[in-house]
Formats: sequence, C-alpha cells, structure tokens
Amino acid sequence: MIIMHLLLRLFALLLFCIPLQVGAQKLYRVSQVNPFIGTGGHGHTYPGAVVPHGMVQLSPDTRLQGWDGCSGYHYSDSFIYGFSHTHLSGTGCSDYGDVLLMPGNGKANPNNEVYKSSFSHQRESATPGYYNVHLDKDDIDVELTATERVGLHRYRFKNPSQRFILLDLKHRDEVLASSLKRINDSTFTGMRRSKAWAEDQYVFFAMQFSKPVNDITIYQDDQPVVKQTSYAGKNIKCSFQFAEGDDALEVRVALSPVSEEGALNNLNQEASFQLSFDRIQLGTALRWEDELLKVDARSQDPNKLSIFYTALYHTAIVPNINMDVDGKYRGRDNQIHQANGFTYYSVFSLWDTYRATHPLYTIIDQKRTLDYIKTFLVQFQQGGRLPIWELSSNETDCMIGNHSISVIADAWLKGIQGFDEKIAMEAMLDAAYWNHEGMKGYQQHGAVMVEDDHESVSKTLEYAYNDYCIARMAEQLGYRKIALQFYQRAQQYKNLFDSKTGFMRPVKNGGWLEPFEPREVNNHFTEANSWQYSFYFPQDIEGYIQMIGGPDSLEKKLDDLFNAPSTTTGRDQSDITGLIGQYAHGNEPSHHIVYLYNYTRHPWKTQFYASKIMEEFYKNEPDGLIGNEDCGQMSAWYVLSAMGIYPVTPGNGMYMIGSPQMHEVVLTFESGRRMLIHAQWPGDGRRYLSKVSLGKYGVSGIKPMKSPVISHADFMNGGILLFEMSADSTQQAFKKPVREQSLQDIQALLLKTILDDDRSDSIPSFVRQPHENISPVFVKNPVIHGGSMAFVGTKSIQISCDQKNTKLYYTLDGKNPDANSNLYTIPLDIDTTTRVKVIAIDTKGNCSKMVTAQFQKSLHDWEVVLNTSFEPQYAGGGAQGLVDGIRGSTNWRMGNWQGYQKIPLDVVIDRRNADSVHSVKIGVLQDTRAWIVAPKRIVVYVSEDGKSFLPAGSISNLLPIEQLEPTRLEVLIPVLPQKARFVRVLAEQYGNLPNWHEGAGGETHIFVDEVEVF
Repeated sequence: MIIMHLLLRLFALLLFCIPLQVGAQKLYRVSQVNPFIGTGGHGHTYPGAVVPHGMVQLSPDTRLQGWDGCSGYHYSDSFIYGFSHTHLSGTGCSDYGDVLLMPGNGKANPNNEVYKSSFSHQRESATPGYYNVHLDKDDIDVELTATERVGLHRYRFKNPSQRFILLDLKHRDEVLASSLKRINDSTFTGMRRSKAWAEDQYVFFAMQFSKPVNDITIYQDDQPVVKQTSYAGKNIKCSFQFAEGDDALEVRVALSPVSEEGALNNLNQEASFQLSFDRIQLGTALRWEDELLKVDARSQDPNKLSIFYTALYHTAIVPNINMDVDGKYRGRDNQIHQANGFTYYSVFSLWDTYRATHPLYTIIDQKRTLDYIKTFLVQFQQGGRLPIWELSSNETDCMIGNHSISVIADAWLKGIQGFDEKIAMEAMLDAAYWNHEGMKGYQQHGAVMVEDDHESVSKTLEYAYNDYCIARMAEQLGYRKIALQFYQRAQQYKNLFDSKTGFMRPVKNGGWLEPFEPREVNNHFTEANSWQYSFYFPQDIEGYIQMIGGPDSLEKKLDDLFNAPSTTTGRDQSDITGLIGQYAHGNEPSHHIVYLYNYTRHPWKTQFYASKIMEEFYKNEPDGLIGNEDCGQMSAWYVLSAMGIYPVTPGNGMYMIGSPQMHEVVLTFESGRRMLIHAQWPGDGRRYLSKVSLGKYGVSGIKPMKSPVISHADFMNGGILLFEMSADSTQQAFKKPVREQSLQDIQALLLKTILDDDRSDSIPSFVRQPHENISPVFVKNPVIHGGSMAFVGTKSIQISCDQKNTKLYYTLDGKNPDANSNLYTIPLDIDTTTRVKVIAIDTKGNCSKMVTAQFQKSLHDWEVVLNTSFEPQYAGGGAQGLVDGIRGSTNWRMGNWQGYQKIPLDVVIDRRNADSVHSVKIGVLQDTRAWIVAPKRIVVYVSEDGKSFLPAGSISNLLPIEQLEPTRLEVLIPVLPQKARFVRVLAEQYGNLPNWHEGAGGETHIFVDEVEVF
C-alpha cells in the first residue's frame, strides 16, 4: 500500500504539478527556522535580518573582538553595541560590521561603552528576514528587516523626548577613510573604506529617516567638530536628534559597493517610504518562504524539522549579492564594471563550501550557481586569478587549494554550462600553474615538500583533487592531452602515502619527517592532523583501495579512525571539534569520511555514523552546531545528509546514499520536475537501510537499488527515492559496494582516444604547459631515509620505494639521475656534505619525480644536550639542529625552527675542547600574532667540567611584544673572554600574552634555530 500511495502522490506532484500546501500554511517553512542556532558555542552565526543572498545583513553587534565574535554576535553576551548592516556567517575570521546605528534618549555620547545597552533573550526574537529586541538602557523596542540592498530599522521609544540615533563609522575594523554628507533634513549619504580581513573594502551608504532631523553632532575621534553639511576623515561618528514624539521612528539604510549615488538609487528602488515597514517585512518573509519551499520537508520530530530548515536557511544567506540595482559593481581590479546578463556575488568561502554547499546549489539553485561561476570568471579577467577566499571583491588568500576549480567543473559536468568554457579552462589552468602556496614545488617534486611551503600535506592532497576536476572537464571539452596530464597529476597524493604506517605524511629533505604522530596537529596540515587528511583522496578512491590492498583494508582503516582516542596532540586548534575517535565533524576535512564506508562490504557503517553525527552534533539551540558554520558548509552537510545523499567527490556527478532523517522531502527543480524522497520511518533507532528503491520520472515501477550511489542526472530527472529503514544493521539494502574506475584506468582508456581533433592547442600557451609523454602508470616517489640534515663523522642513507617492480637510480655528483645512473642496492655511506638525487623507474620505463636530499656535515663535532624539551611539532632538526648551520626564515611554518612553550630553552653545548669564548650568538624569532615572542631574557653560562656553570653574560628586552611583523633576530651576547669547554644558554619565556592580544592570557612560545659560539 505504501508504494501505491507514493506513486499516486508522485503522479500528482510530477504530472499535474499540483502545488504543495499553501494558503494558511504559506509561511510554514519560515516558522520552522531558528536563526539563533549557531549563535552560541563556536557556530559564529548571527540572528539578524537578511533576504536570500542579500547584500545587507542587518544584525545586532554584541561582541567587538575575539574568535567567537567573528559574526559580531554571541548568544552568551548581555550588551548590544548597535545594529550594523554587514555580517559574516560562520567564518573563523572577523570582518564587516559596517555602518552601525544605535538609538538612545538624552544626550548622545559617542563612546561605545557608554551608548551600548543591556538586553535579555526573553525580549528578543528572530525569524528569517526579521529581528526584534528590547534595549533596557533607554527602554526602546527595536525591529529590523531588510531588502537585498537596504536595511530597515523601526524604533519605538517609551520616552518620547530627546530621541537620537547614533551613527558609528569607526565600529570594528580599521578605517582607511570615511565621510558623511547631508542631502536634506531627512537624507544623508556617506562612505566607509576599511581594512580587516578584506584589505580594502568600500561601502557607500544612503540613509533616510522617517522624520526630519532637528540637529546633528559630528564627532571625529569621539570629539565634536564644527557643524557643516559634509565631513570627511577617519573615525567619524554622528548623532541625529529628533523632535519629541511618541510614534515610531524609522530609518532606512541602503548600501552600495560603487558610490553614494548608487546607494541612493538602491534605496529609492527597493525601500522608499512609499512602502511601509510591515509590507516590506511581509515581502521578505514571503521571499524566504519561496526560497525554503525548494526543499519541502516533513518530519515527525519538530526539532529535526527546525534543524533542517535552519540549515537550509543558513545555506541561503551567502554568497551575497555585491552589485547595485543597475548592475554596477566594484571588481577585483577596484574599478567599476557593469554586469551584463548575470548577478555579481561576493563572500566565497570555497575551501569550506566546495564540498557540500555548492553541490547543494547545483540541485536547488542552478541559476545562482551560473552567476557564481560568471563572477569567478570576471574576477579572473579583472584580477588575474580565480578566487580562493574572496570577500568584498578582495582576495584574502585564506585557506588552501584552488576550489573555484571544483565549483566550475562540478557545475559544468552537471549541465550548468551557460558560461564561456574556454575562459573557464584558461582560468583553471592558470590556477594550476600559479607560483604560489607551494604550487611550484608540487609541480616539480610531485608533492609539496616541507621546504616548499607550510601545510604541505594538505596542499598536496587538495591540489591533486583540483587537478582531477581540471582533467574531468578538459576531457569532456576535448582537451585530451591536458586531461591526460592532469589525471596524472591528480595521483600525486600517492607520493605522501606511507604504506608502512598507513598515513599521509609530510616529506622533508627527501624523507618522512620525524618524529611522526598521526594525532598531532601541526603546520603540515590545515586545521587538522594526519588522521583526518589520510582519508582525503576523493578523486581516486578506487586507486587508493587498490594501493592499500582492497576494500577490507579501507574498512579497517576507517574503523581505526572512529575508534581511536578522541584527543589530539601538538598545537591547540580550536576548529577541531565534534570528535568521534579522530573523526572531527566540526571542521571540513572530515566531512566526506563517513560515506567512504559505502566503498566497503559494510555500507551500514555509513548509515550508522551519518545518523549519529546528525543526532548528536546538530541541535535546536544556540550552541547547536559543533563547529563554525562556515558560510553554509556545516549546514549543507546536514541538509544533504538528512535527505539521505552526499557528494563525496564533487566533479564526478555522483551522490552517496546515507541515512535520511526526514520522513519526506519534495525537491522542486528549476526545470519544473520534482524528486520525492520518502523514508519509512526514520528515528527511534531505525537508522539502517533494509531496502532502497528508485522510480525514475516517466518510467513506471520502482526498482530496488543494488549499490549505494545515485547519479546527479538520475536525481535531477525527478521521480521517487524510497528508503525502507530498520533498527537491524544486518538487513542490508545493498549487496555490493560502490566501485569506480581508478585514475590509472581512466588514463588507459583516454590514451586510446587521443585523436587529431584534440583541442589542447587552442588553449593559450601562457596557461598551457608542454605535453609530456605520460603513461597510465603512476610511479610513486622514492623516499630517502637519512634522518637529520646535519651530521658528524659519517652517515648511512637508505632509499626505498613502496611500489612494486621499481628500481632506484641515484647520483651524488649533482647531476640528475636517469636509467644509466647508479643503481641503488645497499645503503649509502657518506662522510662529506652531499646532495643525493633519486628516481624510481618501473619495468616499463615509467619514471617517478626526482627526489633530492641535502646532507650537511657539521663544521663542529659538538654535542648538544637539551635540558628542556622542545615541542614535538617544532623539532627544527632536533638537538643537533641548533648547531647545524641551517637557518630558518620568518616563515616558521616550514619547520626549521625549534619551539618551546611554557618552559624556557635550556641547552648545553659540549665543544669537546676548552677553547676561548668571547661571545655567543643565537637566532630567535618573533611573530606575536602566532604567540611566538622573543625571550624576555637570555643568559649565557660557561663551564670547564659540565657540572659547575658560572654566568658569563646576558641580554634582555630584545623586541617589544607590540612589534607584530614577523622578525628574525640574531642576538649577540658578549661574554667576558675566557676558556670554557661547555656553554649553556638559558632563554626565558615572555610569559602570558597581554590583554590587547586576541589570545590574551595564552602562554607564549620561544623559537630558536641556531647557536654559535665565538
């Protein structure tokens, strides 16, 4: 009966397009949204008024600084500073908070610690597009709503006399320039140019009051200035005074990235006073209802429904429109442009959102997806680069990878193709050869090495995935040679896989970096550790499975991940939250991992962990997100997973089946077709799938699915997806795991199709590299096992390659090795400074990248003894690294510095002979933002027997902690000339970070890298 009922419902929905329930329940979905989810804990969301993807995000500001103040609001706060018009949703860095207004009674005071007001959550509420709160200080009721480009305020003063509204243009960011101009008694315009995460952000505004302004007072640096009709300068504030009255006072503020005239036009077009506040609020609510209606969900659990619709709401807040109503926008070149045929957007948190948010958009927001890509391409044309983390037409260069590539390729391969594909391919190839963020090393070495750049493992793995996306799109476009080359590059993740430990590992000086602890959070990974990134191979899951010995090996590795101790070591990383073993749902690198069980013989484990995460890590409360919302990614994971699908590999057009949380979901596509997803019945322990059936649009009958995967094409074609659920994991719906082609298989097929019509030569040469003769066989890099770069006496070096049927060839004379070079058979013994170069060649002549290691014989045979222990993640070559002659740069993340926290550096150098000592030099680093501070004091002691040490010299006050630029300092400490065999150096910690520092109270680090005795 259930199937018959669903078929009848599907018939009504798909064939006759009967509208879903409306009328009295028109705002049903809006009523399910709780904008306060994520405003507590570390969710970093805001509760204020915004339309879907609007330029204006009008919200209260309760927190001015700190990591949990990134959105400007935190639920634990009890004071409101005012209401600003731009906010970021769920980011880990602060910006925005532009054009703050605050109402008050009496005499205005521009000091924000004076004009702020207490409030309580009992007199605060929010729904999509609307926010209200009571300000206790002056007994004022505040209501906010918004259009795309205009924020609307309505203030009701219980005390009708001496009413004022304060404008604060200094609020939050560093102000580069600002201005204010009076147009008439109720209209003002101005601008604010600021520097924060976005280095150069322009905001123009037009502000109109519902009542004439009786008087104004302009403040510069909180001091009144001479009255005039316009004023320009930094740190401007202004109070607007109004006549006594007991009616509501309204103000409408339009923003523009272009000009004050543009802001005025936006105001007149969207929110003139001919339209009432209530009418605009209703229109905004209806817009949200239409937006949310794209995914019509039903659940027996009201909390799950609220979590679902709030998650969907959060995915529709960003990216944000960033152009005026007339189509003008400020481009990446800081010039004004006209958008023709598309909408220009901003706020692309691509490292986060390429995983699930943008794939969700390809299902429910195809028109906007096309506009996002057109935005990417004009930014490439104007600024010379595709965006990485774009904010207000500024590139922040935050996070890693080139994931606009993923968004472009995923959309194009799914049929969203209304953009210039040739410009897109040029832009993608340009990004793939961009000499930045370790990319040069990635190309030359087949991986980013520790010496090339920090976060080397994460960058290697993510670049390899980006290469796969380029290859997929290039192949479909007919650029077969380019595709072949990039399928090969996409396998370079293998060069960091250590088969002995089973982990992805950093490589330094040609060998595995030691010591190695997979739980350690350090600078070789991006907001994660080796456990989490060792499962990042989405482009070649089958190739990885073959490499490690089959699907059972993958399952065991996944089991080990989820059953490992839920503690990390190394650096404290606030983003790593929501731990199940070493799986960390609070940050993005883990998000696809639970779905990898679909590639094993027990896909029920995907269902178990997906439902566990949704049930335990998503709550209908302010602290309802386990980590940063990250511009929709944390929420998109839930929306897709709660429907029962997830895109493990954006770009391959497939969705993995999981464990649905909603009883029923109807998706309405832009094509007019619909997909009905029905789960019978989720909840109460029924998280496992006993049967999954698919009924395709226009095809009679519903057929059981044999594998836990559905294509995007089948999904978007519409129909019915039926989940039958059970509490018994043994009743498995799927009889076989997902199987895909490995990248080597794809290459082998592609080699057979490289014909004369290959289009690769049509790509401009400045983004096209010479084609290499690439075999479909990928040969892993060899590994040079030599330990520390510096040595005393002789050193034994071993070389290995864990790929079968390879031979290793090496040189020691500086020449590049080939098949005619020395064949490695036994360990190499060296006694002089030597550069070792190695390649691996298989039986068919396929060759790896060249691996190089430099071993430097120390000038001294000194023995170094550390009386205090360095931090494992900042080993800097170990004890001998302090005297090896190798100096670190100000980029300490590359691993050449030795770090100490909480304890001093205490090192004794045995020079073997009692020679003269007259000075000691030590290299130290200061990077205050990273908590690395020059020592408070350095003391030198000397001894002849290594037991009795006498003070011989000291130095204090090396650098003021306020000096924020990373600085390398060579500290010379004079010593009273004398003979001594032993020299002891003691460097004292600065102590706790001062109150002005974002990490106030945190314990500083000492970084040292070389000690010399003269």
